[in-house]
Amino acid sequence: MFYLSEVQTKAPCQFQTHLQKKVYETLEKLQIPFERVDTDEAITMEDSIAINKKLNMNMVKTLFLCNRQQTAFYLFITDGNKPFRSKNFSNALSVPRVSFAPAEQMDAMLGTKIGAATVFSSLLDSENKIRIVIDKDVLEEECYGCSDGTTTGYMKVKTDDIFRKFLPYTKHTAAVIEV
Repeated sequence: MFYLSEVQTKAPCQFQTHLQKKVYETLEKLQIPFERVDTDEAITMEDSIAINKKLNMNMVKTLFLCNRQQTAFYLFITDGNKPFRSKNFSNALSVPRVSFAPAEQMDAMLGTKIGAATVFSSLLDSENKIRIVIDKDVLEEECYGCSDGTTTGYMKVKTDDIFRKFLPYTKHTAAVIEV
């Protein structure tokens, strides 16, 4: 049976990664309230459905993409139920076709492993090497559900807080596209 904690509004007592610690420190510093749950490693769609239900939200899908030469990187945030089509993404940005970035790049640049990509990784991108790209549909949601940088911690914050407080703090400007 999939473990899902009760909803909490404080940071974990212990952190699994440097990124996770930085996420909660930053949310506190920016006075961004959140709700979160601890889970077993979320792998299946059923796991995501249970998390969404517990936090009363819809989780976003965050994809780490790159060009063929691995010189341009994109963190694409879209509706969790929307299929990804590389051609549509590339056309919307007027860039050559992209693919999923390698796992080692994900760890090095985002500070996460596969399954834990999150907008919060922009905290680690002080050189703005990663372009944040948001599906317009995400902005229409009141709440933003995502990983806290781990595959066992999920949170809900106000979408407005992500885009008006958090991203400016990280000095990232999101490109908004329709796909």
